[in-house]
This record gives sequence, structure tokens and C-alpha cells, in this order.
Amino acid sequence: MADNDYDPAGSTQMFRAFVDESPAPQAPGSVSTYGSTGGNRTGLVVGIAVAALVVVAAVVWLAVK
Repeated sequence: MADNDYDPAGSTQMFRAFVDESPAPQAPGSVSTYGSTGGNRTGLVVGIAVAALVVVAAVVWLAVK
């Protein structure tokens, strides 16, 4: 039996409403749940630099060997 009241765009509309919701404003001085993005970015850059250094050192070691 077919459901004549089914709206195929209903789930899309609910998803768009969810995505379009702006986050609730935080009170000044409150701690963010996501932490500082500066610290995360710095750690990422340092991690990539260390990984690149290890790769270069391995290539030099293999070339000399």
C-alpha cells in the first residue's frame, strides 16, 4: 500500500535546517568545547616538519650507505 503523505524532500529540508542553524553564542570568558585552534595548527605543523626531517634523514642515510 502506497503512502500518499510521504514527502521525499522532508529529510532534505530537515538536514538543511540542521546545517543552517548557527551555533549558540557563548558568554565572554567561557571555555570553548573545541579548544584553541592555534595549538592544534601548531602541533600539526611541528608534526609535519618532524616527519619531513625523518624522511630526509632516511634518504640521506640510504644514499650514503
